[in-house]
Amino acid sequence: MTSGIDSVESSRQAASPLPLADIIVLDLTIARAGPTAVRQLADWGADVIRVDAPDDGFEEGRQASPDYLNIHRNKRSLVIDLKHPQGRDLLHTLARSADVLVENLRPTVKYRLGFDWDTLRAVNPALVMASISGFGQDGPYATRGGVDQIAQGLGGMMAVTGLPGQGPVRAGVAISDVTAGLQLAIGILVALHERSRTGQGRWVHTSLLESMIGMLDFQAARWTVAGEDPQQAGNDHPTMVPMGTYVAADGYINIAAPGGRLLRSFCAEIGLPGLTDDERFSSSRTRSANRAALNEIIGERLATASCDEWVERLNAVGIPCGRVNSVAEAFADPQVRHLGMAAPVRHPAVGDIRIIRNATQIDGVPGDIRRPSPTKGEHTDEILAQFGLDADDVAVLRDSGAVR
Repeated sequence: MTSGIDSVESSRQAASPLPLADIIVLDLTIARAGPTAVRQLADWGADVIRVDAPDDGFEEGRQASPDYLNIHRNKRSLVIDLKHPQGRDLLHTLARSADVLVENLRPTVKYRLGFDWDTLRAVNPALVMASISGFGQDGPYATRGGVDQIAQGLGGMMAVTGLPGQGPVRAGVAISDVTAGLQLAIGILVALHERSRTGQGRWVHTSLLESMIGMLDFQAARWTVAGEDPQQAGNDHPTMVPMGTYVAADGYINIAAPGGRLLRSFCAEIGLPGLTDDERFSSSRTRSANRAALNEIIGERLATASCDEWVERLNAVGIPCGRVNSVAEAFADPQVRHLGMAAPVRHPAVGDIRIIRNATQIDGVPGDIRRPSPTKGEHTDEILAQFGLDADDVAVLRDSGAVR
């Protein structure tokens, strides 16, 4: 076996000039939250090595799904059986030369499989380990399995989503998963920045529940600061009026004109210039108290013209306003098309597809979709060679069942 560290350093020097091209990431994640964090690093050039399990019941059969094809782009895959002693030793070999290891299994699992923080920092003190769990690494719920909707319910999101009196409603996207992934990616980058000064790694961790509480933002602060327990407000803004969804002659539009110049310009444009003289609507407090009556008056005027007409007229006088699109309509929108949010990629098994590009752009950095999602174990030989294992070493590991 050649020196793994020397081999890896050579690959770093040959890396593409993307911002994270010199960072090697071991991805032990499943589902969505962990892969979302890793995808952020992969999109900016990190060498992401997806460590797949030989018989992962969750991911098995999903490699051709739209979700999998989108979330695992820009990664390579090898299969290691971490329950096998040689598989665990191999993971430690990879960790010695890696910069980041990301996992989102239950907290107890990593201790059983030998990739907990204390073990890994002994292997590589410069390693940044990043973990996502359902509810935290310790505490009364630490051993529970967690998924997005459970976190939405526990974290208060479902209590403020939906129409008043409707009962709890989940957000239409896996919001705690995605938010936890983004929070973890930020933490990883912070830890890597600190490591550039200290040479020492850190254990970075978050959970679906923590991310959900954080995502409540001003709704949570209404409780912690003012003692207000926020309720469902439907498509109206919880605290500002008028701001919400209205029905035009041919569909729905969102309008934000909660006060000041915006409200005056809005009332004038829809033909109600004296509306704010009505004592029911003359202040933010009275508008909130009389929201239903105000929305009814506004709705009667908006129903007289089409969405496109109102959007053009209101934006012309500086009122934030836009159509409510379906997902299909969103991707047909001229601004979305201009932004190029659907990026093309060719997958060897699926063919030409479009996946969602990273929502952040850095001027002068090339596009973020470099390779399609990998098939399971597609790059095992290539990756192990990168870490200094020769063909005989790999054959031994395969014969033992440690890799595939």
